[in-house]
Amino acid sequence: MLEGRQQLVYGPVPSRRLGRSLGVDLVPLKTCSYDCVYCQLGRTTRKTVRRQRWVDPSDVVAQVRARLESEPDVIALAGSGEPTLHAGIGDVIAGIKRLTDIPVAVITNGSLLGRPAVRRGLADADIVLPSLDAPDDSLFRLINRPHSTLRFDDVVDGMITFRKGYRGQVWLEVMLLADVTGIASEVERLAELAARIAPERIQLNTAVRPPAESFVAPVSAGSLQAFARLFAPHAEVIADTAPAGGDRVAARADILALLSRRPCTVADIAAGLGIHHGEALKAVTALVTEGALELHSHEDRSFYVAASVTVENRDEERS
Repeated sequence: MLEGRQQLVYGPVPSRRLGRSLGVDLVPLKTCSYDCVYCQLGRTTRKTVRRQRWVDPSDVVAQVRARLESEPDVIALAGSGEPTLHAGIGDVIAGIKRLTDIPVAVITNGSLLGRPAVRRGLADADIVLPSLDAPDDSLFRLINRPHSTLRFDDVVDGMITFRKGYRGQVWLEVMLLADVTGIASEVERLAELAARIAPERIQLNTAVRPPAESFVAPVSAGSLQAFARLFAPHAEVIADTAPAGGDRVAARADILALLSRRPCTVADIAAGLGIHHGEALKAVTALVTEGALELHSHEDRSFYVAASVTVENRDEERS
């Protein structure tokens, strides 16, 4: 079961890839098959490839139903860990599809797509968004720090197999890190692998939010644009979006639920939850004063993070 995390649905979140995305958590915080150096939620505290029914799919569907009035562009199974580790992900997707015509997306690291049960579970999703962060096993282990049973070639082959049998859209994210994979020679190798996977879209990303490890740095916007031309078809660069806030009223719990899954700027909070920028700023200022949020700076931008996340990460580092 999800430990201390009963609110399974959060947002909508302003997503650079999907618009206003209603997020769904299927596994406990930082339960993942990877421990990526760039992760915005810090280090993985439960690294596993064992799939479980962490929460009852009917509970997830009920919470999605209650949040449909927020009018998201998409419902995204992502949250604070690897969603394909939930053995009932297919039941969750089927239940949501019975509720609404809003597209269902699964944001996954792609590590388990080689498993037939995982491919069956994702079959009814509208969009699956796996990640390819490295061109070889050595960089795979440096960047993704995978579970010891995972092999790079198997992960890539799993993505290829999934693409061949899947009827929906596959959008492949390629995360580039400055001085690591943000180098033309490495990007060319990534482009070769992406062509083998043959997704509908290839999206270049970089570490724009506070990462798990301090050595991680983003690739410049100009370099990303140049690297995009190395892919065939050309990749798209994912740009930050900061649409204007709306006139909704966001509950304290909604803000904390959002910030416990991802660091956000005030503009992100306003856009995602549909509230006025001033209301968002007032709310986070009060929550910082209470000690519920912390303010972090990264690349000259200010991000708010739930204090519960940073405390858990510090506890893990001491253990």
